[in-house]
Amino acid sequence: MDDDAVERELRAQLTAALESAEYPVADPFDLVPAIPGGPQTRFEVGEERYSAMELAVRLADYQSFPYESVDEVVDDVIAAMREEGLL
Repeated sequence: MDDDAVERELRAQLTAALESAEYPVADPFDLVPAIPGGPQTRFEVGEERYSAMELAVRLADYQSFPYESVDEVVDDVIAAMREEGLL
């Protein structure tokens, strides 16, 4: 799978997991109830898999709460993963 396809798939996974949150969200704990499997929910990034909790911890410095929409959250996660070499 090429990089664009991996990003599209990750974006779809993140959106599906976070779209039911009540926006705006003020902090990461506002997102937890929306994630179907809670903090242990896994996201596939190519051959790698990361839990929601692992991503939250590894990418904490990149988060800019509050977020007004799922797209804002997903955009920041994708950008942070690129910056950290995870994507």
